Amino acid sequence: MSKDGKYLFTSESVTEGHPDKICDQISDSILDDLLAQDPMSRVACETMVTTGLVLIAGEISSQAYCDFQRIVRKTVQGIGYTTARYGFDYETCSVLSSIHDQSPDISMGVDESESHEQGAGDQGLMFGYACNDTEELMPMPIMLAHKLVRQLSKVRREKTLTYLRPDGKSQVTVEYFQNKPVRVDAVVIAAQHNADVDMEVLRDDIKETVIRRIIPANMLDKNTKIYINETGRFELGGPFADTGLTGRKIIVDTYGGVGSHGGGCFSGKDPSKVDRSGSYMARYVAKNLVAAGLADRLEVQLAYAIGVPHPVSIMVDTFGTSTVDEDKIKELIRNHFDLTPKGMIKTLDLLRPIYRKSSYYGHFGRHEPEFTWEKTDKADAIRRDVKL
Repeated sequence: MSKDGKYLFTSESVTEGHPDKICDQISDSILDDLLAQDPMSRVACETMVTTGLVLIAGEISSQAYCDFQRIVRKTVQGIGYTTARYGFDYETCSVLSSIHDQSPDISMGVDESESHEQGAGDQGLMFGYACNDTEELMPMPIMLAHKLVRQLSKVRREKTLTYLRPDGKSQVTVEYFQNKPVRVDAVVIAAQHNADVDMEVLRDDIKETVIRRIIPANMLDKNTKIYINETGRFELGGPFADTGLTGRKIIVDTYGGVGSHGGGCFSGKDPSKVDRSGSYMARYVAKNLVAAGLADRLEVQLAYAIGVPHPVSIMVDTFGTSTVDEDKIKELIRNHFDLTPKGMIKTLDLLRPIYRKSSYYGHFGRHEPEFTWEKTDKADAIRRDVKL
């Protein structure tokens, strides 16, 4: 940060046709299929894609049956890889599976019994973050980056721009003054396209149908820099050009680099894994605390031990913006939120097939009804508790 309180912050996002996001969607589609049949399924599913190949592996214990071939091909088709001209498509790709049962050593500590409360599915640390940059209580750079690739996908799917292909990326740099976003300094778009498109036409089209539809006019000025397909071509993309892996876009999935990250990914994991449920709960906690007016920016860390129900630690950081003492905030968290795996699953209603939708365009800052961790239904009670 400069002496006058100005700084730039950049976040990126990717379309659902990016190779890593293909993998996240396949892993979460398998999870959804199993949860729809058996809500108590234990799933840890990883996916890799490359030219002509989808490989799924992991540990699954369930009373359900999943047709992996059907789920993989349906997911790839839904993303838009529907022709061999793209170098990867749902009809001709090979699908290989190496799925095993979950270790009984893990099940023993995680499953609930008469003598044992459901414990965390692994050790680890999870972070939740919220701020008042945007109406979603999310950092502005990642929200704008997500909205850009969502719009890029929309103009492809609706055939507004008929030459677009599924792969793509965005990046947004926002200028802050005294921790408030004041303007967009740079926008970067990389859009996969057919061979016959003129690059200047593509750049003009994307500027008008994507960037100017998403970036607020009052955040753009004559000094805003716009970069669209700066290498000149982006015809080869998707798994044909780049190997993809589940869980390789964890910063895209969360807060765009703002705050901290525990390191664990979400996709392909059932909610007994606190990598997923703990991160969702931490966001729910942070968002409700900011919505209640306790801070302008707030980060929560939860830490768990495998087989242990309650978090081994809770940390709160308000970055100097709190209206009440941080120790009081930790007390409020313990009083208003059940942070055990069973409590988090019940509070957020996580034993449902809701996860594929979360696997692209970010897990946070969403308005759809599946995203229960985005509700601010605890804010009024918290506000009353501290007499704000």
